[in-house]
Amino acid sequence: MVKLTADLIAMAPQFTNAVKDRELDLRGNRITILENLGATLDQFDTIDFSDNGIRKLEGFPLLRRLKCILLNNNQLCRIGSNLEDSLPMLEELILTCNNMQELGDIEPLSTVKTLKSLCLLKNPIANKKHYRLYVIYKLPHIKLLDFLKVKEKERIAAEKLFAGSQGKDLLNEIGKKSKTFMPGEKLEEAKAAVTNSHANAIKEAIAKANTLEEVQRLEVMLKAGQYPDNIIASDNAGGDEMEVEEVEMES
Repeated sequence: MVKLTADLIAMAPQFTNAVKDRELDLRGNRITILENLGATLDQFDTIDFSDNGIRKLEGFPLLRRLKCILLNNNQLCRIGSNLEDSLPMLEELILTCNNMQELGDIEPLSTVKTLKSLCLLKNPIANKKHYRLYVIYKLPHIKLLDFLKVKEKERIAAEKLFAGSQGKDLLNEIGKKSKTFMPGEKLEEAKAAVTNSHANAIKEAIAKANTLEEVQRLEVMLKAGQYPDNIIASDNAGGDEMEVEEVEMES
């Protein structure tokens, strides 16, 4: 696992590609999270993230120039929302050999009206029944799907398939989204909850402290965020003081 840092971006190969676009090559760096992309200074038309371990398409700052994203051979299973806000010129998205599971997982791309070319070859989603017509129906702005031109007769077929009450029922049936678990998500939520609990416990302890020294010690802890693994605030038997107890969390 490699962190996508400003230094990594600065050292990555940069060149003018075959279609005369300025391209940044970040292939094969074991990147798992898209971050720090403001360090590109919006100088690229294409960024190649192929052959990494990226699981979610998100984390972009405003990049007005970026037109093409290559994400072949990653572990992509989720697309973030509102990509159009950060990538207002995105035209091409190549997601060959990833892990997009359900048809409904492409829903966030429906608002990216600039997107003209999408490739989902060698994803589980591409084996779903009605896959091509579903994508064409949901993304009417697409002109190329899996490197094949979207034909007018396909658009008509998609409209017909999903028309009426039966079509809407079919759309809802096949358009479900994955319930994907992103490693670390629940852990981060738990950490945030524990941290808030820590802070509240210390604040209560400060309010009930009996000496200035104790107040100062607790305020230093609160400002520094130096909470032990867990802090439990509880009234003692007399109810007059707040006891702050450190408890080691299970790993």
